[in-house]
Amino acid sequence: MLVHLRSRLLNPRFSFLLYFPCPRPQATPPCSLSFRASTSRKPNSYRTSATKSGTPLALSEAARFARTVLFVPPGVDPGEVTEDMVLPGSNIVLGPYAGDAKIKEVDFVKSSNRPKDCPKDDRPEFAMLGRSNVGKSSLINFLVRKRDVALTSKKPGKTQLINHFLVNKSWYIVDLPGYGFANAPESARMDWSSFTKGYFMNRESLVSVLLLIDASVPPQKIDLDCANWLGRNNIPMTFVFTKCDKMKGGKGRRPDDNIRDFQELIRQIYWQHPPWIMTSSVTGLGRDELLLHMSQLRNYWDNE
Repeated sequence: MLVHLRSRLLNPRFSFLLYFPCPRPQATPPCSLSFRASTSRKPNSYRTSATKSGTPLALSEAARFARTVLFVPPGVDPGEVTEDMVLPGSNIVLGPYAGDAKIKEVDFVKSSNRPKDCPKDDRPEFAMLGRSNVGKSSLINFLVRKRDVALTSKKPGKTQLINHFLVNKSWYIVDLPGYGFANAPESARMDWSSFTKGYFMNRESLVSVLLLIDASVPPQKIDLDCANWLGRNNIPMTFVFTKCDKMKGGKGRRPDDNIRDFQELIRQIYWQHPPWIMTSSVTGLGRDELLLHMSQLRNYWDNE
């Protein structure tokens, strides 16, 4: 059953990268990402019954597998995880907090150049973050299925404000400035660090950061540094691999090779692998699954 679960996550060629041994003990406590919740909060008593969706994994195997590979949300017992509970192209288990993930309407609210100028209505929000050419605006337009909701440009670094988009009048998608853009003035590149980090550290309504990683290129140090900073500051995060349909050059590496290499590096930082998902704004890969993941994060946050 464990082998079936691994192959269900992605295609057979890719499945081998999903099983990681536990990282070696470290001198300092390793960082793991979780929902933004008090550690004293009692676990929710409601659970999805695995017997309704298939035969559960053996308890010891399931627990070990879940700790090192899968993202198991609140309300799910790792020992009751079945293969059809895992969203395709991801390591994300679907739990009882998943709800209506349809986007019916989206409205631009405002642009802010300081965190304190952002909307103050306390609605839950997801921040989109990534290198300036990672396809962030394309992903936002892809998720809401509307063109030009977020501005796309061939010039990296175009977005240099915190942009809030209200979805279904109940939650926000936040478009943050891309990092690492080479053509922007030095002063602008330095300002990114100060005001964006201020947003992360002080935004009480932030449910999770969606950290976009370009799967068409090998792992980039700047992305790993960003992931490390978010982890050390206990900022909830999901890796969203973009451009999973692309391959650089005629003899370039496949996106799944690049994702495998990125995950090998990430597992050196975290005890538990953060949630991740593959997407493509060209083929439609991962859209519905990502929205389902966001819905269960959001609904848990709302009921916290």
